[in-house]
Amino acid sequence: MTSPEQQRCPVRPGVVPLSGPRFHTDPHQLYNEMRREHGAVVAVELPGGVPAWLVVGYREMHQVTNSPELFPRDVSLWNQWGSIPDDWPLLPMVGQPMPSIYFTAGAEHRRHLAMVEPALESVDPFELRRVCESLADRLIDAFCGRGTADLMAEFAEPLPVLALAALLGFSDADGPHLAWSMKVMANGGADAQSAHLQFMGHMQRLVAHKKAMPGDDLVSRMLAYPTPFTDEEYVNDLMAITAAGHLTTCDWLGNSVRLMLTDDRFAAALGGGRRSISQAMNEVLWEESPTSILAGRWAARDTRLADKVIRAGDLLLLGLAAANTDPHVRQHVSDSVHTGNNAHFAFSHGEYRCPFPAQHIAEIIARTGIEVLLDRLPDIDLSVPAQHLLRRPSPFMHGMASLPVHFSPVRAVGGFQ
Repeated sequence: MTSPEQQRCPVRPGVVPLSGPRFHTDPHQLYNEMRREHGAVVAVELPGGVPAWLVVGYREMHQVTNSPELFPRDVSLWNQWGSIPDDWPLLPMVGQPMPSIYFTAGAEHRRHLAMVEPALESVDPFELRRVCESLADRLIDAFCGRGTADLMAEFAEPLPVLALAALLGFSDADGPHLAWSMKVMANGGADAQSAHLQFMGHMQRLVAHKKAMPGDDLVSRMLAYPTPFTDEEYVNDLMAITAAGHLTTCDWLGNSVRLMLTDDRFAAALGGGRRSISQAMNEVLWEESPTSILAGRWAARDTRLADKVIRAGDLLLLGLAAANTDPHVRQHVSDSVHTGNNAHFAFSHGEYRCPFPAQHIAEIIARTGIEVLLDRLPDIDLSVPAQHLLRRPSPFMHGMASLPVHFSPVRAVGGFQ
């Protein structure tokens, strides 16, 4: 049965609608069907009848991400602007032409990166770990005496945003508001535009505050960069850093804990093993990449990709999760593919990949959170059968809607700054 929206916007023959429950209930099988029926590059349709290409092949993903001149991340090239309404729910995720590290290309992108990357590199990993340990203990204290918890809502979602808020110079009170706005934006629903405006307001107030009262934080170091940027540029770059780092880190943490609680291979970690945590986290980047689909790249000219003709201005969506599990490159690889192998696309690839310092920050937050959780609650286990766990309803993000667990109640440790 089709929905009213599908009836209003019928999908063209040979085009796959980029919506529906299978993107979060059975994505790998769906991607395999796409490859079998459509090849490595799939014509898809976004909500509202907006056409795009979804790259699901590993080799084709390398071709796109290694060719920034042919496939730049330049949304101004999009040949669909004339038909995109101002209230299109995916607009905050796909983006608009703006002076930002995420929505610029070429020399302009490198100008922003030259300011942002050193600020990220300046983060002290030992201090970040200390902050994350304190935050994790504080969050666990709130539910450890109960014996039950939803690890997504009560731990995995708030921990990254509170850690990022501390790095940026926000107060703890602002963390939940940031988390809400970014989660709503990523889901791409009716409230996405409103959430985007609230998110922007948080960053505008932060930049104004740090200009008046700089401190030892990421924003102040960005503002101290020798080459000046406009307030709009600072705000846009901070929004990109925070949005890219929050839900992805949350889902990296949540997906890793889910894997460790449902797969016997990682049972040793529940008894205090640490190597298993790293293995689980790396496997998640391959098999359950927090970012399933990334928007986007735009063709600079007419070209061919695999067996498809790509027109100038066409939008290409990066199917990171699909490329990671492409059987054409995995069919001769054993299960040890995850051990020490970082050739996945979880952080994208090429000139526009997630900056390496940001990857390191995300790894510290997620790993520290898992370690503290297992130290505090060593007998933690799922409260429902694994097959009853639900994913968030988003084709773009691959994370749990909830992660209900039970454990032996323990006392709060308290006393953390």
